[in-house]
Amino acid sequence: MPDPTLDLISIGRSSVDLYGQQIGGRLEDMGSFSKAVGGCPTNIAIGTARLGLKSAVITRVGDEQMGRFILEQLGREGVETAGVVIDPKRLTSLVILGVRDEKTFPLIFYRTDCADAALSESEINEAFIASAKAVVVTGTHFAIPNAAAAQKKAIGFARKHGRKVVFDVDYRPNLWGLAGHGAGEERYIRSDSVTQHLQAILPDCDLIVGTEEELHVAGGSEDTLAAIRSIRALSAATIVCKRGPMGCVVFPAAIPASIEDGIKGPGFPVEVYNVLGAGDAFMSGFLRGWLRDEPVETCCAWANACGAFAVSRLLCSPESPTFPELQYFLAKGSSHRALRHDVDINHIHWATTRLPQSATLMALAIDHRSQLEDMADEAGVPRERIAPFKQLAVEAAARVADGRPGFGMLLDGRHGREALFRAGDHGFWIARPLEVPGSRPLKLETDEAGSLGAELAEWPVSHIAKCLCFYHPDDGAALKAEQERVLKRVALACRQVGRELLVEIIASKHGPLSDDTMAAVMRRLYEIGIKPDWWKLEGQPSPAAWAAIDQAIADNDPYCRGVVLLGLDAPAEELEQAFRQAQTAKSVKGFAVGRTIFGEPARAWLAGKIDDEAATVMMAQRFAQLVAAWEKR
Repeated sequence: MPDPTLDLISIGRSSVDLYGQQIGGRLEDMGSFSKAVGGCPTNIAIGTARLGLKSAVITRVGDEQMGRFILEQLGREGVETAGVVIDPKRLTSLVILGVRDEKTFPLIFYRTDCADAALSESEINEAFIASAKAVVVTGTHFAIPNAAAAQKKAIGFARKHGRKVVFDVDYRPNLWGLAGHGAGEERYIRSDSVTQHLQAILPDCDLIVGTEEELHVAGGSEDTLAAIRSIRALSAATIVCKRGPMGCVVFPAAIPASIEDGIKGPGFPVEVYNVLGAGDAFMSGFLRGWLRDEPVETCCAWANACGAFAVSRLLCSPESPTFPELQYFLAKGSSHRALRHDVDINHIHWATTRLPQSATLMALAIDHRSQLEDMADEAGVPRERIAPFKQLAVEAAARVADGRPGFGMLLDGRHGREALFRAGDHGFWIARPLEVPGSRPLKLETDEAGSLGAELAEWPVSHIAKCLCFYHPDDGAALKAEQERVLKRVALACRQVGRELLVEIIASKHGPLSDDTMAAVMRRLYEIGIKPDWWKLEGQPSPAAWAAIDQAIADNDPYCRGVVLLGLDAPAEELEQAFRQAQTAKSVKGFAVGRTIFGEPARAWLAGKIDDEAATVMMAQRFAQLVAAWEKR
């Protein structure tokens, strides 16, 4: 067989986890839930992929929306999905979880005849197993005869081709039929039958990982050292004992007289927020080192740190750290025991786990509200006419994009609700405004009726929040303070709800635009903790101004997606000149232009001078002209 192309293949459970968001409440009282990919082996596949390993998973999911959610998320995370079988007869398994306090985490497994439990030997392909350095098998799937046979077959192929076998004990008593449905959080019930099942696996393993309780069931003793010695009598594997806040102890060879004499790595004392998924994050960190031949002490440090991240956050796989995040934490630590409150670490986590984005962005901006309302009033037609016009704009953008990536739209919910739906049909990058049009100081539409957080939570997760602020460095102190206060609110809400943020700054309407004006605004906003995913900026007076903008981003947020150029209703020829100048900047990724494209067609259409098709063609032609000018670079 050829050399491995994958680092690991994990086998077994794959579920959708629904986490109750009311921390401290009973599961009976939960009113809202966060959705995440779950299941021990699937979490490990995602966790190791985030740490830079090439991972895959063998499992089953249902042929329905939850199954597709898992598949799509695995793809986004870079996990190979060739081993994921779509089951047309069974549903994807679900888990409902809550956080009652730091010791109580109620959960219910919905696994009756679920897809992943139907995994069978026929899904284990010898060449696929041989393509990985290691296979990861998990204890829970040995509780199901057909799934156990599948894992044993994978172990046999791995041994045949000289691959490593990793065993995560992953003991869930109620999934072995030892506890009722309501006892999902129970982690240990002694069972000689389970011990016999697991001990038959141990001789073929190269790495065995479990908590003290899990090693008790694998070793058949409730004395931890005796259990580890029992495991060693059956297996030459490296044994890893997870000890929660005390870190871990590793036994590569002979078992010493005391557990404390094993190899250890540093522990990381953090606040325990949710222990669910901590073991999967721990395993991901350990495998990142072990499969790259790092010293055991390094493997322990990475594993313990990953586990610390997991217990300090709510979800499982979405909270698993990325390698840049892990390296930052190990190098600089954190002043927060609750890592979820560390702003710098959270920003790295957010920026390194965002949805993928095209390298360029060409957007038709028609989130305009007051301008189109004025046009409708001038034409003497009801403002309700604006909504169908925005749908025509979506059609125009779609004709230009023609299915290609890198296209987007700015649309509002006031007049563009249906247009937003249609834009989603085309897979566009979509940004939506939050500001009251033309407000200075900045005001938000949600302040007039509703809640900013509630508004953002209702949006699709892919929609970007856009906030336009008329801000100049020469503004008075009181005006600056108020505008900054609102921008900070928006930035915080976007992070809390999980939406990207585009900050649009227009300075030229309220003061001169010099080579340092925009960079000075950006540096000030960075200084007060605002790190938008995107900037939307007006054309600058010189290449030096763009160089200053590049430097401001490089100094403050190397993870920034970049800058898109706005239009300010400039003629197309003037915009093309601005494009040429802006393209000297590394941070400029594209443009988001509106009235230059839709202004004239909107006036004519609202006045009844042209029909739908003519308006659509006019907008498409103008958009295509700007796209061609941008692509000339």
